[in-house]
Amino acid sequence: MSELELDIKTADELFDETRTQEVYDLLLKHKDLQNAEIEWRLARACRVLAEECDDADAKKRLTYEALEHAKLALDLDDKNYASHKWYAIGLSIVGDYEGNKAKLENSKIMKDHFERAIELNPTDPTSRYLLGLWCFTFADMNWFTKNMAAALFATPPSSSYEEALSHFQEAEKLEPNFFSKNHLMLGTTLFKQKKREEAKVWLSKAVNENPLKTKDDKKAKEEAEELLKRL
Repeated sequence: MSELELDIKTADELFDETRTQEVYDLLLKHKDLQNAEIEWRLARACRVLAEECDDADAKKRLTYEALEHAKLALDLDDKNYASHKWYAIGLSIVGDYEGNKAKLENSKIMKDHFERAIELNPTDPTSRYLLGLWCFTFADMNWFTKNMAAALFATPPSSSYEEALSHFQEAEKLEPNFFSKNHLMLGTTLFKQKKREEAKVWLSKAVNENPLKTKDDKKAKEEAEELLKRL
């Protein structure tokens, strides 16, 4: 095994242990190799570091750095499913700084890349979850955002709770209990469909059955607890 292969393997093990800063530091030394496997992992590390960061300036810098690494990964290897997935994620997270108009303008691009990621690797549950989240977002748009979308597109992006649910269910089928937010979104989507008892099952899983390893996990638990109070 080469040094590069060993470092990638080590980086994945560190990531699973939520030692994300160590992942970033380890992979950054290979930056000049122009390697897609390094770049999408750097994008992933930057995104998690940004999520965990309390300093607003550092958070913004890491968010844009995530997109830069993901864009380079895609330029280097557009047959790599993870490059497509992380490029779409990168577009989504910088949208938090650029506003609803930019998010909407990038939305169709994001969907294309999530679908391409699934096409290249149909067994990845995270890509399915993310496509489900995209569908849920457009099914759940408020009046203002719908009107903005109508002004920007001849045919505005649209979806349904049914379509979102199918992706969350498929993600769970591919890898049960892989992500606390998938439990949350299964419960939330069923709640929107007024399927209260089914919603309770998944929201309870989000509260009780997931280790709280990241801010995403903690946020999913808090949101699920709040929604359960309404059932």
